[in-house]
Amino acid sequence: MSIPTLVLLGAGGLAREVLAALRRTQEYRIFGFLDDDRALHSSMVDGVPVLGGLSDAGNYPRCSFLACAGSGTARAGMVQTLARSGVGEDRFATFVDPAVHLSDGCTVGAGSILLAGTVLTAAVTVGRHVAVMPNCTLTHDDVVEDYATLTSGVCLGGGVRIGSGAYLGMGATVRQGVRIGAGTVVGMGSAVLRDLPGGQTWAGVPARELRAAAERVPAAVPGPKNWKDPR
Repeated sequence: MSIPTLVLLGAGGLAREVLAALRRTQEYRIFGFLDDDRALHSSMVDGVPVLGGLSDAGNYPRCSFLACAGSGTARAGMVQTLARSGVGEDRFATFVDPAVHLSDGCTVGAGSILLAGTVLTAAVTVGRHVAVMPNCTLTHDDVVEDYATLTSGVCLGGGVRIGSGAYLGMGATVRQGVRIGAGTVVGMGSAVLRDLPGGQTWAGVPARELRAAAERVPAAVPGPKNWKDPR
């Protein structure tokens, strides 16, 4: 039985991590990278050639593809670029590292990446083109929608829903039953205790909306009435 051939989209940090994991599993033969950074074209990244830009995907009709950008917005752009080249969703691979604990009853959508040390406990649903980086914990009945990104060490309580394209920074934790809106960014190390609207940035313990927090800080703190700068 022949090993399927894979092209990685993007040649940055996530792509190199995926490449290292794929080399351990030998699940695919890695044909090369496609990246729109022209400075990388015809170069080698970790021993694998950068074949050209994303628009060249149509030149590889026998290859599968995996979008390896670190943000969901970038992955969505990659999928759209390939669609314009005639490459449909059926051509995208899914990669679940063998060191992921994936319980029966959990589902992972096409194009998604789950890296080593991640645990999906029970009835977890991961959508399409999701990136789950090492050592994340997704507990019972969690739903992670398309193009979301969970960076290293994220922990979700039971029944959490992560909206499409949301980004959770390293070590963020989310209380059970909480919903995070589409496109929202959660800063690393944050503790999310309540539902978050879409399209915002939250951080801290407990997490607060950053712009709102900034608006509460006075522009300047006045000194005593007769105070003079001694300089």
